[in-house]
Amino acid sequence: MTTLPANDWTGRPGLALLARALGAGDIRWVGGAVRDTLLGQAVKDIDCATRLLPAAVIDRCAAAGIRTVPTGIDHGTVTAILADGPVEVTTLRRDVSTDGRRATVAFAQDWREDAARRDFTINALYAHPETLEVTDFFGGLDDLAARRVRFIGDAEQRIREDHLRILRFFRFQARFGGAPDPVALAACTAFAATLKGLSRERIGGELLALLSLPDPAPTLRLMAEAGVLVVVLPEAHGPELSALERLVALEQEQGLAGDGLRRLAALIPAVPALAETVAARLRLSKQQRARLVCAAGRASDDGEAPRALAYREGMACARDRLLLAGADAAPLSGWEVPRFPLKGGQIVARGVAAGPDVARIMQAVERCWVAEGFPGAARIEELVSEALASAPSGDG
Repeated sequence: MTTLPANDWTGRPGLALLARALGAGDIRWVGGAVRDTLLGQAVKDIDCATRLLPAAVIDRCAAAGIRTVPTGIDHGTVTAILADGPVEVTTLRRDVSTDGRRATVAFAQDWREDAARRDFTINALYAHPETLEVTDFFGGLDDLAARRVRFIGDAEQRIREDHLRILRFFRFQARFGGAPDPVALAACTAFAATLKGLSRERIGGELLALLSLPDPAPTLRLMAEAGVLVVVLPEAHGPELSALERLVALEQEQGLAGDGLRRLAALIPAVPALAETVAARLRLSKQQRARLVCAAGRASDDGEAPRALAYREGMACARDRLLLAGADAAPLSGWEVPRFPLKGGQIVARGVAAGPDVARIMQAVERCWVAEGFPGAARIEELVSEALASAPSGDG
């Protein structure tokens, strides 16, 4: 018998309250929380599976004073709002029909039936809320020990049910995997083209999640060999994969956390118009799109000082550009981009008529201020005097 080891989440008062409200015999902790605890990794989200129907979950939680939100009520999911964090409570399900993009489900009562519709064996581990005994229907514990990402049942059938599972396979492979399971890899290769039918948002989300992992580069190589990468990111070729490898190494060398968007920028040529196209295709947010396009302009930096670059383009873009160019981003560590302290009124007070001459002098002073590394007020006054002295007659 396998039980969850000591950890910082199973003893939470809120979870004990939820177990009492729903009945310990009718619920199990499931999925990532169980898997990651067995691996000794930090747990982020707690998911709960139950034999109770959603209406019963809501009623029992209400009786226990637990607020609920029907976050996915059509698919049996209710979120219990607990003092120590939300928990998604989902009624056991079985698939009625699937088309590779969405599933029609029916509620079930059998734990094994619920487990059978999940994607990978390591994600189908259930833990009793009181005894913490782990139930494993499909060899997930052995696969977890072997760092093997394996589909439950027939790999091709699992992919036919939801094509996104191809990308999920590679994401889990990057996070947990040792040698890739040959059956799973062959199925992903055979069905790579089906990814074209998925929404761009789902692809973009999975791709960024994969790229945010500690070292996704070997998995991206595997995706390229399997013919998957060309479907979801056709801009990424050999040089771009090498650029990703260099970027990951540099991030690690400089003690910086891996960043999915920066790594996406490494996987496309440094052409802003192309970055715009990729951002639109992956349905990135406005902020993500702006950053990706900014990172693609790195070829124009021409040796600009790191802090000057950050002042001009913003901290995130500057760090992206430096790392993508193989440069040292340390000068930006712990530094905040300053605001230019000079105001137009100060120029007018020195005798310059309000208008374009004031703007021209301020721009000249700002260029010098940035080039000299953002000196203090005394030096700014000197720079103003120098600009006034060199100004054509009539400027002051």
